[in-house]
Amino acid sequence: MGVDQGGVEGEEKGRPIGRRVLLGTLGLGALGVVTAPTLQRGLESFLAGASDKDPTGLTDLLPNGGGFRYYSVTSSVPRRTAATYRLTIDGLVDRPRTYTLAELRALPQTRMVRDVQCVTGWRVPETPFEGVRLSRLLDAAGVRQEAGAVRFTCFDGAYTESLTLDQARRADVLVALRMRDKDLSHAHGGPARLYVAPMYFYKSAKWLSGITVTKDVRPGYWEERGYDIDAWVGRSNGRDDEPTS
Repeated sequence: MGVDQGGVEGEEKGRPIGRRVLLGTLGLGALGVVTAPTLQRGLESFLAGASDKDPTGLTDLLPNGGGFRYYSVTSSVPRRTAATYRLTIDGLVDRPRTYTLAELRALPQTRMVRDVQCVTGWRVPETPFEGVRLSRLLDAAGVRQEAGAVRFTCFDGAYTESLTLDQARRADVLVALRMRDKDLSHAHGGPARLYVAPMYFYKSAKWLSGITVTKDVRPGYWEERGYDIDAWVGRSNGRDDEPTS
């Protein structure tokens, strides 16, 4: 599932994983329900290895990492550092631009605390996210009159998402740079990810690298595989289920 798409570390462009691998990660998620936290931490420590520069990456397949489950649609995800990260904004805009991480951090930041809700059923309550409102970046780019949607691409080389322009302009949609008052880690989609607070978490694409303004909504990775394009969580989970500004 494209939920909190954590990927196995790697330096080459990722390729889509097979169905068996994905089912295996879901099996690990079920195992986490009955695994004691102490055993979980021991497994994470063992799999991470002694060097942060060369981890096994298998920890990303473990359940319940701080409440999150990790899935990826690729077998590996390249890393981006503060020095190498770039976010490009293009398409139906008057002023295309590429931002560095430092430039994104220099913009006004918005912090919000909401529940994270996965379409597969798990939830992480009251999770702080902080970043730049997507609407600010769109306004700076000068969205053209004929535009109606925004498409997001990721540096894992496979994952995509889309929002209508009205959805993208909501005050609770961010290009997130921090989570739980820390810089976003690679496993959580850093250095920058999309955060769509009122929708299921598969809409909050990790490892964000491109924002393209388009005329119409284009189905994203999971929408092409049967997921809803509009993924409102609903008022039962303390969220808006209507697109308000």
